[in-house]
Amino acid sequence: MVNRLSKASLLKWRQARGGSSIGVTRCGKTAFHWGERTYVMGIINVSPDSFSGDGLAGVDAASAQAQRFVAEGVDIIDVGGESTRPASAPISVDEELHRVIPVLERLAGEITLPLSVDAYKLEVARQALDAGAQMINDIWGLKQEPRLAELAAKRGVPIILMSNQRNKPCRNIMPAVLSDLMRSIDLALDAGIAWENIIVDPGVGFGKTLEQNLEIVRRLDEIKVLGRPILLGTSRKSMIGLVLDLPAEQRLEGTAASIAIGIARGADIVRVHDVREMVRVCRMSDAIVRGGGS
Repeated sequence: MVNRLSKASLLKWRQARGGSSIGVTRCGKTAFHWGERTYVMGIINVSPDSFSGDGLAGVDAASAQAQRFVAEGVDIIDVGGESTRPASAPISVDEELHRVIPVLERLAGEITLPLSVDAYKLEVARQALDAGAQMINDIWGLKQEPRLAELAAKRGVPIILMSNQRNKPCRNIMPAVLSDLMRSIDLALDAGIAWENIIVDPGVGFGKTLEQNLEIVRRLDEIKVLGRPILLGTSRKSMIGLVLDLPAEQRLEGTAASIAIGIARGADIVRVHDVREMVRVCRMSDAIVRGGGS
C-alpha cells in the first residue's frame, strides 16, 4: 500500500513528526496518550433531522445528555448542529450558530472534559472555539473550507480530518482514503497545525458503498501508515442497518461488533451515540488487544 502513495508526501510527514513516535495530543487540560487505551467520543446532535434519531431540542436536553455521558465514562464530547445524513440539506451559518453556541457555552461551564465541534464552516468553528470548544471535527478534511486549518493552527487546537467520498465516488477505497487523508494532512501542516494536533478519520459512510465501509473496518490497520491517531465512527451507521436489516435505534450490537474489530485493527478514538455500552466494549477490547484487565 505504501508503494502506491506519494513518497515525497510520506517523507514530509516523517520529517514533520520528527521520528516514528505518534506523540501526545493535548486538548485543553487533557492529554491523549495514544496507544495506551481507546478513547470514547460521545455524540451530541442538536439537529432535528439526525440520521440516528437522537437529535436534541434545546440546551437543557443537551446538558442532561452530556452529564450522563460524563457519568458513563466518556472522554470527549462532540457537538454538532447540522445533520450529515445522506441527502440532508445544508443549513445557514446563522441557524447552525443558533443551535450550537448556546450548548457549547453551557457545557463549557458545567464539565471539564474536552469539547469538540462537528463543523466545517469557518465562522461556526471560530465562534465554537470562543464558546468553549477545544477541538474541530471537520467531515470534509479541509477540502470544503481550507481556512479551518489556519484557525486550528492559530488557536493551537486539535483537528479531526475525515475522508469524504460524497463528491468523488471511487472503486478502490483504501488507496482513495489514504490519498485523501494525505492531502488533508498536507493542508494542515502547510497551514501550521502541529503534527501532534492532527487526527484522521477514514469516514465510514460518506459516499462509500456497504462493501467499501466493511472493507475500511477490516483494513483499518493500513491507515496507521499515516502515523496519526485514527478515529472510527461506525455508531448506528447504515452499513450496520444493511447487514442486520435493522433501524438506527436497534443497531447497538452491530455498533459494538464494528468497534471491537476496529480497536483490534488500530482505532484510537471511537465516536458513539451509546456511551455506557461502548465504554464497556472499549475496556474489554483494550484488555485483549493492548493487555491488562483493570
